[in-house]
Amino acid sequence: MPEQQEERQEVGTCVELFAGGGGLAMAVHAAGFRPLLVNELAKRACESLRKNPPDPKEPKSGWPLVPGDVSDIKFTDHVAEEVDILAGGPPCQPFSLGGVHKGMEDKRNMFPEMFRAIREMKPKAVICENVRGLLRPSFRPYFNYILNELRLPFVERDPNASWEDHNELLEKLIANDSVDLSERYVVKEMQVNAADYGVPQIRNRVIIVAFRADLGVEWGEFMPKETHSEESMFHSMREGGPYWDRHHVDPDVRKRIIANLPKLNYESEKVKEKLKLHPWRTLRDAIAGIDENEGRPLPYVTEEAVEKKLEVGGIPDHIGWPGARMYTGHTPNVLDRPAKTVKAGVHGVPGGESVMQLDNPNFINAGGGTGYRYMTVRETARVMTFPDRWVLDGPRGEKMRQLGNAVPVKLGAVFAKAVANALKSVGALEDPEKEK
Repeated sequence: MPEQQEERQEVGTCVELFAGGGGLAMAVHAAGFRPLLVNELAKRACESLRKNPPDPKEPKSGWPLVPGDVSDIKFTDHVAEEVDILAGGPPCQPFSLGGVHKGMEDKRNMFPEMFRAIREMKPKAVICENVRGLLRPSFRPYFNYILNELRLPFVERDPNASWEDHNELLEKLIANDSVDLSERYVVKEMQVNAADYGVPQIRNRVIIVAFRADLGVEWGEFMPKETHSEESMFHSMREGGPYWDRHHVDPDVRKRIIANLPKLNYESEKVKEKLKLHPWRTLRDAIAGIDENEGRPLPYVTEEAVEKKLEVGGIPDHIGWPGARMYTGHTPNVLDRPAKTVKAGVHGVPGGESVMQLDNPNFINAGGGTGYRYMTVRETARVMTFPDRWVLDGPRGEKMRQLGNAVPVKLGAVFAKAVANALKSVGALEDPEKEK
């Protein structure tokens, strides 16, 4: 049974920085926040935002896009209203396992611009998403500094001071509890795997949520809990399980999949708790259609479509692509597990993360081997939980880059809705339900 979609009700305002292809912006909008400003530097990503209005029912009401370098923006020149949520995922390359690991020395480190935005707009809440690489031992001290800056964003760093010196000052002020509540934020961070929240992808991230201290928000009772589990997925795939009611695959393929399932210890209390959750979504689920795309399976991509780069079924971005490869350390996604982490990649098309193993072992991949092919951009967008109406701008590599840099829409929506409920609980937001 498909998970129910909630009707959108406007509850407040938001500003989105580092919007990329629009995943987090769409999620925050879906949670009921009207965008006052959306910023992005990359030209292709800006075009994607222009092509996709926040509300498809009102195609002329586009995003309030302010393109260009965020450091050139004076936010008070563009935002006259009170800001309820500031959201953004500062570029993750400085801290990513796939990057060159310069961290705080990298010019792409945009956390200081997030803090400047907070000082200028004083939002009620902040949502920030980034890679788990921030938690590596080499970066952990700087990550703690990021959290302290977010706690006291109005205590600016002296240009001549090192970040270590500034952090020492912040820690003293936090310990003394001497800064006015209206200029302090209560900060919480969570390590999350997107698959645990219904995203058909293994994607480990850090979500940072902050509330202005004078609001008195108790985040603990609203913090999102996992809704899906690996154990429940395996249980649903057993012989006669509901997974096979949704997916009618060749009996030999199904038999092989079932034979390779790990054994579950049904007597374990942990397993019993995990089985109460929804099953992890798989790549096969995404292609068949989930959430907004429920009941709309993507058409089969033929060998000819791969060889000739043909659009399949008249669906934008569902285009075959030749040349996929598979070798040690470069293995494809399997259909009956969540996809691997979608990555931007140095050249836009990452390695094995954008290749998929097929049910048909004899499928000939033009210019490559058999039994696998590149995922289409549309299949990848579904793995990122974008609706099919969302069309990306640019050549294939650039579209894949935008998807790899995005926040999965469903993951962003989970946290945006939780933040909205937390703000409603203290009267900091409108609550349409109470007005009824």
